Amino acid sequence: MRKNIVAGNWKMNTTVQEGVELAKQVNDCVKAGHNNCDVVICVPFTHLCPVAGVIDTAVLGLGAENCADKLSGAYTGEVSAPMVASTGAGYVILGHSERRQYYGETNETLKAKTRLALDNNLIPIFCVGEVLEERENGTYNDVVSSQVEALFDLDANDFSKIVIAYEPVWAIGTGKTATADQAQDMHAHIRKVIEQKYGKEIADNTSILYGGSCKPTNARELFAKPDVDGGLIGGAALKADSFMGIVEAFN
Repeated sequence: MRKNIVAGNWKMNTTVQEGVELAKQVNDCVKAGHNNCDVVICVPFTHLCPVAGVIDTAVLGLGAENCADKLSGAYTGEVSAPMVASTGAGYVILGHSERRQYYGETNETLKAKTRLALDNNLIPIFCVGEVLEERENGTYNDVVSSQVEALFDLDANDFSKIVIAYEPVWAIGTGKTATADQAQDMHAHIRKVIEQKYGKEIADNTSILYGGSCKPTNARELFAKPDVDGGLIGGAALKADSFMGIVEAFN
C-alpha cells in the first residue's frame, strides 16, 4: 500500500530561531493527533541540525529542500547528500519548479542528485510539472512524462523509494487555479507512465503528492481523488495551524 504524505516546504523563510519554534509546534500537533498520513517538514539547510534536535523524527519526518549533484569537493556554497543525511534528515526535495526555473536545473543534473540522495538513504521528493505555456499549448502530458522518465535509469528497487510531487507551475502565483479533477488527471497520467516502465505494482505503490496551492480549504477535495496521495505544501506550511489543517484532511 502506498503512503499518504503531507510534506511542508518552507522555502527561503524563517530564521533559525523562528524555524525551531515552528518545528516544535508542528511536532507537538503531530504527536497529539491521530493522523492518517505521514508528516514531513523540509527546511532550509541552516535549520536542519537545530530542528532535528527538537522534533521526534519517529513521528515527524525531516527533509532538506535540495542537495548538490556532487559528492564532495571544491564546490563553494553547495551542500551534499551525505551532509544532509548527517543532520538526521530522511528526505530531500529535488527538482522543485523554482530550482528548475531560477537555477537552471536540468533532468541530467537531477539524475545525479537523485542517485546521490538514494546512495545516502535519503527519500527524494522528486518534483515535476508544466508551466503555463505548456498547459495552454497542450504539451503538458509530454513535458511531465519526460521529467518522470529522467528517473528511468534507476532499477525498480531504487525507483520504488521515490516520492513524486506534481506541481502545476501555471497555477502557482498566476491567479489561475488547478481543479481537483485536473490534479487527478495528471496524477493518473504520471502513474500510467510509471506503470509502463516498472509495472503495475510499483506504480500502484508510488506516492504522488500535489504541489499546487494546497490549503486547508481545498485539501479534502484534492485528497479524495484516487491518485492524489497527499501534498507538498508551501505557504500554508509556515503556520502550524494551517499546515495541520491540511494534515487533518486525511482524517
